[in-house]
Amino acid sequence: MKKNKLGLSDLNVSKICLGTMTFGEQNNQDEAFAQMDYAFEKGINFFDTAEMYPVPGKPKTRGVTEKIIGNWLEESGKRDELFLATKVVGNGIQYIRNGPDFSKDQINKALEGSLERLKVDDVDLYQLHWPERSNNRFGQRIYPWEKNSDYKHNFMKVIEIMVELVESGKIKNWGVSNETSWGMMKILQLCEQYGLPKPVSTQNSYSLLNRLYEYGCSEVSQFEGIGLMAYSPLAFGALTGKYLNSAKPKGGRLTDYPIFGRYLNPQAQLAVGAIEEVAKKNGLSTAELSLAFVMSRPFVNTTIIGATKMSQLKENIESAYIELPEALLQEIEDVFTKYPDAAV
Repeated sequence: MKKNKLGLSDLNVSKICLGTMTFGEQNNQDEAFAQMDYAFEKGINFFDTAEMYPVPGKPKTRGVTEKIIGNWLEESGKRDELFLATKVVGNGIQYIRNGPDFSKDQINKALEGSLERLKVDDVDLYQLHWPERSNNRFGQRIYPWEKNSDYKHNFMKVIEIMVELVESGKIKNWGVSNETSWGMMKILQLCEQYGLPKPVSTQNSYSLLNRLYEYGCSEVSQFEGIGLMAYSPLAFGALTGKYLNSAKPKGGRLTDYPIFGRYLNPQAQLAVGAIEEVAKKNGLSTAELSLAFVMSRPFVNTTIIGATKMSQLKENIESAYIELPEALLQEIEDVFTKYPDAAV
């Protein structure tokens, strides 16, 4: 499998990164082990997780995903052959550390907990899961001006904490997630000004139903070397087409967890239907077309895929070998022109 340099780092990561947020919720440990075994056999050398996983987050399951990965690493002995990424929660989840923030004490506690659950001495990438400030989050396009009216950003404080962790050897690189172009540029400006190690990547949502990253953030990736780890490339499964015509397949993520239903609005479903037509016309499944498109973007360093079934994982991995011709890319753009605002 093709490897790409992750942003400004020395990490040569696989074109596909294994997402693990279903481990411990929709997938038990045996199923998770099977996924990790298969992914590794197929050349995937990059696994991503987070302290709050599995999703949807619950107090009783928080951290279970990291524990499952730790058990697999211990049993398989593959730690030195993989790049491992995890994330720290900064706000909004009160059952984690009694209300987390990006203070030095909280970040250190979060990292120590992750290292213990993962059964490792260090991680290759440590990410701030969300900005600590309010921003445009899932399903919300309107910027929360009132919430940020008195906001005093603490970028420098957080940068110094992450740099200390890099210097300690507990993390090899650091990155952000769900960040905006302003946030990335502010961080990069301070790192440049004070000669500090920069974040190497950002993990943001990007798919044929959510191309917001292209508006500003992709330019940061191009000119500042911040690699995109694209998550939700299938829009929680909506871009498989299985939810068309109001279908609710048993075991589907959007069937079992309505909280993720932002991709089921009428406009999004019209877009999925049009994408499915283009895929069939070109001998591809809707999922294959959707994943191949994300992987074809020059600002995407790795695409995070997650699956609940092995059949899904196998199809998703095979999409890494699909090359989309220019004519097909134009057909995709024609759909986007018709349905430009399908979902957040």
